[in-house]
Amino acid sequence: MHQVPDQLLKLMNESYPLSESDIHFYRKNGFIKLKQVFSKEEIDFLNEVITNEVNALNKQVLSMEERDTYGKAFLQIMNIWKNSETVKEIVFGKKLAKIAAELMEVDGVRLYHDQALYKEPSGGHTPWHADQYYWPLSSDKTITAWMPLQTTPLEWGPLEYSAGSDQLIDGRDKEISDESQQFLENALKEKGFVHVVEPFDLGEVSFHKGWLYHRAGPNKTNQMRKVMTVIYMDKDMKLKAPENKNQQNDWDTWCPGAIVGETIDTPLNPILYQR
Repeated sequence: MHQVPDQLLKLMNESYPLSESDIHFYRKNGFIKLKQVFSKEEIDFLNEVITNEVNALNKQVLSMEERDTYGKAFLQIMNIWKNSETVKEIVFGKKLAKIAAELMEVDGVRLYHDQALYKEPSGGHTPWHADQYYWPLSSDKTITAWMPLQTTPLEWGPLEYSAGSDQLIDGRDKEISDESQQFLENALKEKGFVHVVEPFDLGEVSFHKGWLYHRAGPNKTNQMRKVMTVIYMDKDMKLKAPENKNQQNDWDTWCPGAIVGETIDTPLNPILYQR
């Protein structure tokens, strides 16, 4: 018996049509926003199920005033699929995984991990950063699907991108912080990368490369900005020797048992789609 209603499960596993221009846009800019990936019925279901898990798993007890910049940016709950069969069916859906593989132009993708990013009312900005700083992965064939669980106007703090900035090497040694915000804001502006700031429609999903620099503004409303993400990697991705303590932690947490120089084929990293 499926945990997700059959009709919704079918929608979550159907193909979403990508054009050659979509793939070219992603290749050039390092990100793409795709409209109507999910229906209202799918979003309503995702919102209910994932929010229930976030509420149950959240361990943040500090007030907003007591937190650092990272803590003010969002509540972050990872690998929810391990705690919920329903979320597992959502995360293992082939629709997003197929989009991820086609945008990266690879034959298949594995799961790296999922994470919910809930920006609380009056939550702070998310500093400029590149996700792959944290990942002990041997190539740049990585991608994050960023799924808002509601319409997300600018005042809610949607994801923002520096188009084409995955080509910028400067700043790749910086974890997300006030320092990364200041350094990268200056570097991206100096190099002339276009800063893209747009709202998200209901059911719109963005995909961005692991080395693409991105940020988000503060949540200026009195409501929670709810987002679910799934991070995918090339199914043939190999583990590399960690270059910082964060990469060591990610190896231990998201790829336990993987061996440096070999394909990351662990129970936590199943293939979710292949041609």
